[in-house]
Amino acid sequence: DQYVRGAHLSQPIHAWDTASPPNADVSDLIGRAGTDLAPQTGLRRESGEATLPATGSITLLDTRRAPSMVRALEISVPRQFAIAFARARLHATWDGRAQPSVDAPVALFYGSGTLFNRDDHEYLVKAFPVNIRFAGDRVYLACYFPMPFFHSAHIEVAGIGESLPGVKWSVRYEPYHGLRRDVAYFHATYQDFPNPVAGEDLVLLDTREVEGGGEWSGNFVGNSWIFSHAADLDTLEGDPRFFFDDSETPQAYGTGTEEWGGGGDFWGGINMTLPFAGHPVGAVSLEKAVNEEDKIESAYRFLLADLMPFGRRAVIRLEHGGVNESTQHYEAVTYWYGAPSPTLVPTDHLKIADSKSESDHQYSSPDASEPYAITSRYEWGPDHLNGREIFPAHTDQGRTTKGVSEFTVKLDPKNYGVLLRRKLDYSLPNQRAEVTVDGKPAGIWYLAGSNTSVYSDPRLELGATQHVVEISNRRFRDDEFLLPSDLTRGRTSVRIRVEFTPVKQPLFPGGPLGDEAWS
Repeated sequence: DQYVRGAHLSQPIHAWDTASPPNADVSDLIGRAGTDLAPQTGLRRESGEATLPATGSITLLDTRRAPSMVRALEISVPRQFAIAFARARLHATWDGRAQPSVDAPVALFYGSGTLFNRDDHEYLVKAFPVNIRFAGDRVYLACYFPMPFFHSAHIEVAGIGESLPGVKWSVRYEPYHGLRRDVAYFHATYQDFPNPVAGEDLVLLDTREVEGGGEWSGNFVGNSWIFSHAADLDTLEGDPRFFFDDSETPQAYGTGTEEWGGGGDFWGGINMTLPFAGHPVGAVSLEKAVNEEDKIESAYRFLLADLMPFGRRAVIRLEHGGVNESTQHYEAVTYWYGAPSPTLVPTDHLKIADSKSESDHQYSSPDASEPYAITSRYEWGPDHLNGREIFPAHTDQGRTTKGVSEFTVKLDPKNYGVLLRRKLDYSLPNQRAEVTVDGKPAGIWYLAGSNTSVYSDPRLELGATQHVVEISNRRFRDDEFLLPSDLTRGRTSVRIRVEFTPVKQPLFPGGPLGDEAWS
């Protein structure tokens, strides 16, 4: 949510307000969702028509014309075979890699859990990067995610146990003239959860466990997922939790499955499709489902301007049901860009309250407390389910200060900037500090709030505000701060100075101030 000083941005960042309309070119581009977004000139095209065999596959693209970038991947099938074709598998392999980077059911890849069109809409999915359109006796599926490759590309659709005639396709791609380091492979990773494990999040993606494993750097750009095969909307309280680069605290934590799909009140059960979020299929209730396909509830969410970067690992998790108790059958495709190497590399680790580590890093904090231990947890969701402990508390030591802390950390001199991460005691509210590097200002490190919150749920919507203070048992939290490259580039070590600057923000107007300190 912040850009470090010196970041290369396409335009200056301005504060958002309700009076200024978005730029017309942006609005016009988003308004083209559902249309052909690929360039209209300079593209090569491979197309054809074939019968998808019951076993085996049909090849949509097999080329060594590289480096290139796929700009459009379009398929159509006779409407009468659409529901069966939805289960066919799309594979895309870049540069002869051992495993495909795209491996997903066709319908879910294009944004929908099924190709059943109950209400005969023209568009089942009218999203920005993908769409599904019904016209005449055919169903058209289109994807406009750019997909670069540098040596070869192989794209195919695999059969699903029955022969399907009349499959047409078109793949358009263009030469890529940019630097290889400026782009990454496109991935669509599929996971199937027929029997979710009670108390455990669904892991929709762990980049360290896919395509041979290892470390990846890139961007998370969205999900398309099925949250019920039985028209059950009780699954929608499940929270999305996203962890990047081995953080123990989720850097993104949603308030529910339906919010992640763009429905603040579970879409009212109504199907909808927007450029970046939607609930394209699924009956309002089990009683109103007209057949088995109508019981499939799915949603999608795409991140483009708001993509989420990672430098070594991304773990995308979703809670099934309000406390990970749902037994519904989930399926998910996670869209991401990634290169098979890290861009975020650990170079040092200071352990506060460990005398040797503090000495090795020339740690100094004259006003710091003596080391103290707490036993607590991170924010991972409910820690107990049906009387069983899901994840236990652990004990760690640290210090607090209302003054200054200094320490030295080692760097790789080839760095393009540095990420500092600290583990802290989140019971101390509104932790704010001024950070300097070798005496030069680096910015304000501020973490609002704490593990104490105010809950208000008056009987009447406009009733008197309540101030019910709630304290969670999650005192551990990881938090991060970016150092700009002009302070770190070419340096083998830097001296960090952190000066606590209290904000004196009460928990609520007229409420307690809380004991502020830096942890």
